[in-house]
Amino acid sequence: MLTLAQNPVTSAVALLLCSNVFMTFAWYAHLKELSHKPWIIAALISWGIALFEYLLQVPANRIGHTALSVGQLKILQEVITLSVFVPFSLFYLKEPLKLDYLWAGLCLLGAVYFVFRDKVG
Repeated sequence: MLTLAQNPVTSAVALLLCSNVFMTFAWYAHLKELSHKPWIIAALISWGIALFEYLLQVPANRIGHTALSVGQLKILQEVITLSVFVPFSLFYLKEPLKLDYLWAGLCLLGAVYFVFRDKVG
């Protein structure tokens, strides 16, 4: 049985999930928390948060690339991004749930099918 450290896809997914949490906060939390501050302050704080995103994302892609193509990594990243962004948007930013999130998710499922179909079949 493979452990997390032995399975590059599982390791990449776990690291990308954590990376996306930092990325989402870096890109969007300033809209709620720093809207009263000058944009340069928000940008500098966001860059500081984004550093942690890159410290997870770069190894995730290197590990993932041992088992997946770049296209597969990119689609995986987009699915994870939407999976993190929607709850963040709903619960942290208090944005309303939109049916468009469902349609976007369905489009991404189609993308997942096409880039991973050679691995499944």
